[in-house]
Amino acid sequence: MKRCGWWSTVVIFALLSLFFVSDFAHAEKEQLNAYTIWSERYANAIFTAFTKDTGIKVNWMRFSSGEVQARLEAEKNNPQVDVVFGNMAEAFVDGVQKGLFDPYKPKGAENIPDAFKDPKGYWTGVAIDPICFMFNTKFLKDHDLNPPTSWQDLLNPTYKGQLQMADPRTSGTGMYRLLSVIQAMGEDEAYKYEKALSQNVQVYTKSGAGGALPIARGQAAGGIFFLVDALEMQKKGYNVTISYPKEGVVAGIEAMGLVKGAKHPDLAKKFLTGLPPRGCKNYMRKTIST
Repeated sequence: MKRCGWWSTVVIFALLSLFFVSDFAHAEKEQLNAYTIWSERYANAIFTAFTKDTGIKVNWMRFSSGEVQARLEAEKNNPQVDVVFGNMAEAFVDGVQKGLFDPYKPKGAENIPDAFKDPKGYWTGVAIDPICFMFNTKFLKDHDLNPPTSWQDLLNPTYKGQLQMADPRTSGTGMYRLLSVIQAMGEDEAYKYEKALSQNVQVYTKSGAGGALPIARGQAAGGIFFLVDALEMQKKGYNVTISYPKEGVVAGIEAMGLVKGAKHPDLAKKFLTGLPPRGCKNYMRKTIST
């Protein structure tokens, strides 16, 4: 009897072990890995909504646009993520040429205008984000200044050593700042302008939003950001003023795509398919309006 009981116990534990191993393997399988350049607030909302809808956990990391691209290139032969979400369209174009992405056209993407997606499906736009000026309101008042409404306003000597903005070598925000200046002035004048502007720059940050919090806290006067990062500071309760140059700005297309050689391509496609027709557009509209 004891011998029979012992074997029964062994069998039960063996069966339980198989059950838990199988369940664990399934849980491990149902995980998606992603890179994003979106702020934690917006990225977390998107990924959490996907997990709530599907039960699939998303392991994600946020980096600047340049950092995401550098990681993808370094990991090309052993991809560590399945999707890239929210990076600039230009980064995807560059990545396609380097063999970093696979084509995939999500269901529902047909409703997105052609200008905001790749014709072969290498990337699909999820948001449009314009460049803007963001300044500490108290600094403006203390120095009797109006919010800047021209690129030339940023050359005011009052701003010497008081501006923070992204480095275009590592940040999509910085790249779009340069594109905006070139569009407004032409390449030759833009070069001269950037050289003059550097006299007023306190620091060029690695990421696009890197200078937003120091400005909001009064550690710097102002800078140039994507609108979503400036709105983030206002939503957190900081007294910052948003304005735009009358000469115009460039708006960035933020997109998503399937990483070439992704270890979980089916999960990646489920994520990419889930966004165009539903949550992303509605979520962004709701969040920005509040």
